[in-house]
Parts: sequence; structure tokens; C-alpha cells
Amino acid sequence: MYHRLRRKISISGKSRSTLDNYARHLAKIAIYFNELPTEVASDQISDYLFYLQQAYPSASDSYFKFTVYGLRFAYRMEGLDEKYVALPSIKSEKKLPVVLSREEVRRLIHVPKLLKHRVLIGLLYGCGLRCFETRNIKLCDLDFDRRMLHVRQGKGKKDRYVPLSSILIEWLKEYISIENQQEWLFNGKPNGRSGGDFDSRYSNRGIQWAINQAAKQAKIIKRTSVHTLRHTFATHLLEDGLDIISIKDLLGHSRIETTLIYLHVAQYDRIKSYSPLDTLFGLKNPTIFNHVNTAESCALLTHIHNCPSCKDSNLAPLLHSREMLVLQ
Repeated sequence: MYHRLRRKISISGKSRSTLDNYARHLAKIAIYFNELPTEVASDQISDYLFYLQQAYPSASDSYFKFTVYGLRFAYRMEGLDEKYVALPSIKSEKKLPVVLSREEVRRLIHVPKLLKHRVLIGLLYGCGLRCFETRNIKLCDLDFDRRMLHVRQGKGKKDRYVPLSSILIEWLKEYISIENQQEWLFNGKPNGRSGGDFDSRYSNRGIQWAINQAAKQAKIIKRTSVHTLRHTFATHLLEDGLDIISIKDLLGHSRIETTLIYLHVAQYDRIKSYSPLDTLFGLKNPTIFNHVNTAESCALLTHIHNCPSCKDSNLAPLLHSREMLVLQ
């Protein structure tokens, strides 16, 4: 069954990590019932899913989610439509991303003793990279003359270019001259192991460990991961005035809806959130909303009408000026 699963996932264009996730959860079902997951009765599968919820109440929801996703894929692969339909639906959670302040990013960059870790943090934050995209950087992907980084085969197997900061270029040149890299920007220590996460590149665990250690040393109490720096990259650019479409392209998102989440966490000087206690005690003057700027009003209205969280919030009637006609 594993060979059929691997072949089907490969043909479908899914990643190796998807295969590993599905195979691991399906294998646990096979061990639990001592038979192939596709041969287990639907009632028994329901009992197993209930068991997971009861036995691991504090575990990550992703464990339950990938168990269901793995079963769905296996059922489709074997043509078991009835069992596929019987699986529970997975509700998507609407969580806002954790974002670091600019001061926290400065501390995070300055605390590592190794130049390698400072360059790593600089790339994750300065270029908004995913973990595997950082591992895959080769020396030939760095264009110092044009100040660009070629991100190859990102999520969805798409290439993109992202700008390199001049200060990051200085760190990169110093790091490359010291480490004398030949192919990969970040080399790991495979210790005779090969394949999977243990090839000549920096491992996923190694990158995450470096970020966790830097966050502890910088005394950042927020839950900080590799992806936190990507969220922070997008949010800070939005606060700096870069348009949402450009941020979408820099992040490599396929859908603009994915990028719109940062509109909920970014703070704009024009409409920055504050507590009513500040105005109650005279610490801040009340903000009088002004929508004279047509371009800004149109962008805000478009977001309100398209965002599931905003469209039912009765915000649109507040902007009943002539700018609303632009959307009609």
C-alpha cells in the first residue's frame, strides 16, 4: 500500500513531507488495528478518531487533522467513496499570526554568537522565506549585483524573486568568505546519514533550534518559530506602506485571501488601534475618521466587502460617501 501511496502522491504533485505525514498516520492506524487502514470498518475508524481526541486532548490539532487527511487520500486512491464520505469534515481555524515587534526582531538578530545564525535570521525575516526554502538556497541563487534572491521551487513548486537588503548582503558575503561554501548556502552535519532531512543541507530541526535558542536569549516570551519571522516580514512591510498585492507576490501566495490576514494584525499610523482608556483619561485625542483619500477608501472598502470577518460587521455603512460608488 505504501508504494501505491507514494506513486499516487508523486503523480499528484504533492511534496515529500505530505507523503511522510500521510504514511506515518496511516501506519499508526494499521498497527492499532493490525490490518490495512482501508480494510478497517468505518465504525472502527470513528472509534479510533474518538480515541485520539480523548487520549491526546492537549496534543496539536494537526495530529487529528493529518490522520483524517491521510485516510481521505487513501480512500480516494482505493476508490472507497462511501468510507471517504463518512469521514468528519475539518473546520479551518481562524487564528491570527504571532508577530514580533521591530525591537524584538533587533534583539533576535543581535543575540546569536554565530554569524551563520544571524544570516539565517536575516534571511527568514528580511526575505520572508519558508523553512524549506531557506534550506534550499544555493550560492548561485544569490545575485548581489541586482540585490535579489532567487527562491526556487517554493510551495506549489513556484519560483519567485525577493529583494536582498544591503546589510544582509554584507553579512552573506562575510559568512560565505569564512565558511567557504561550495554549493548550499547552509551546510549541515549529516554524520554519514543521507536522504530525508539528513543530507548535506542544514536540517529543518537545526533551523528551528537556532530560532528557538535566539528567542530565549533575546528574552522574547512570544511563541516564536521560523514561520513567525515570515509573518513578521509581511506585517512590517504592510505597516511600512507596501501594497498587499506586492506582499502576496513576495510571500509566494497563490491566493490574495491568504495574504489579507495581515490586514488584521498590521498597525497603520492613520488608523492604529488604541484603548478607549487612553482617550478617557486624556492620554490620546480621539481619532476622527476621514475618508477623503479615494484610493485608501477604496482599498478599505474592497477589504471589508471581501473579508469574511468584516463584511458582516456593518462597517460598510460608515463609509457611505461617494467613494462607495467606485465599487459598484
